[in-house]
Amino acid sequence: MTKAELIERMALRAKISKRAAGIALNTFVESVTNALQSGDKVALVGFGTFSVSKRKARTARNPRTGERIDVPAKRAPKFKAGRDLKNAVK
Repeated sequence: MTKAELIERMALRAKISKRAAGIALNTFVESVTNALQSGDKVALVGFGTFSVSKRKARTARNPRTGERIDVPAKRAPKFKAGRDLKNAVK
């Protein structure tokens, strides 16, 4: 499902305009992004939890040349599905 398809489905289900559904979706994505940037978690009971994980610096190897590459430490977004979402997908 693309973003446009999701907006269309949201608009139909909520009986609102596509423009309003697009604004709502963009606001949701922006809010989650801002929360993760500031180090917060976003928990939606039954759906899942968005969080940030810290990855340590490591040394990797280029499989083609065998050259060693230093990969710096970084923060990465993570999503853990909630129980209701897991059960719905089964």
